Amino acid sequence: MLASMDERLITHLRHVDLAVPDYEKQLEFYTSTWGLSAETTDSGIAFLAAEGSPEQYSVRLRRADEKRLDLISFGAATPEDVDEMAQRLRRDGVQLVTEPDKLDTPGGGYGFRFFDLDGRTLEVSADVAVRQHRRIEEGESIPVKLSHVVVNSPNPEATVAFYEKHLAFALSDTLFSPHMGEVMWFMRTNRFHHSLAIARGPHVALHHASFEMRGIDEYMRGTGRLLRAGVEKIWGPGRHMAGNNTFSYFLDPHGNTIEYTTELEELDEDTWHPHLYDFSDPEVTDQWGTANTMNEFVAKQSFNDPDRGVFVAPPV
Repeated sequence: MLASMDERLITHLRHVDLAVPDYEKQLEFYTSTWGLSAETTDSGIAFLAAEGSPEQYSVRLRRADEKRLDLISFGAATPEDVDEMAQRLRRDGVQLVTEPDKLDTPGGGYGFRFFDLDGRTLEVSADVAVRQHRRIEEGESIPVKLSHVVVNSPNPEATVAFYEKHLAFALSDTLFSPHMGEVMWFMRTNRFHHSLAIARGPHVALHHASFEMRGIDEYMRGTGRLLRAGVEKIWGPGRHMAGNNTFSYFLDPHGNTIEYTTELEELDEDTWHPHLYDFSDPEVTDQWGTANTMNEFVAKQSFNDPDRGVFVAPPV
């Protein structure tokens, strides 16, 4: 049985954590080029904040031998909601990585970690201290906040069902093609069209992480700034139909796809009905017609490298 909005305990997306072999190169890219602000540690961990966001950090980089997606973190309203979420998951047989407790990451808080169906580590937390942030100025082409995370799954229908059943995510829209069937599911945990999407892929991996810009002008300035800096552009600039948001996709130095976006659609959740969009229609992938064609090269980049060593979760 699918959870309802009334049962929703997750409020929003907090941060995405990445393990990277070339830590210094990634740190330089995400700060000097992408536009995040770093708080670093001596142990090869950097917490990267978006200047416009109250979250302590939007990306965590960890020095590691292998590249992988370490964690996706979501917020809850209260410690009681965190406890309730842990209790629900435990009751349903979902394996917890840690029990609810005080967090020792920047801003502290109270939270716990668990595995999703694909073996990704997720975190839910509350009472994290608000970061001192600021209004991004007109013309300033740096991220305001982390917008959404998209992950690849070799068994996406079951993964979508996991997020619906256990975390009360709601389906906003689905992409399909006549040749491939359904390939991407956009899922929300608040009024924004999606904070998470599940893509059909050959293996478990990060598909892309997306960062919200102040507006169209800042989004275009950021896109141009990266092009001038020689960063490899994968796809864009354009405007998707699902979510109605703009997109410019780039590769970070380790081949993770990352996106500048803006104007992600806000829904009336009481009246919204999910669409099934045929992405073989060029207007679905890019309403403007300004982006390069969505082809095998674009798709292959977003498959990313397999996340090895993820926990294989039992079906729940």
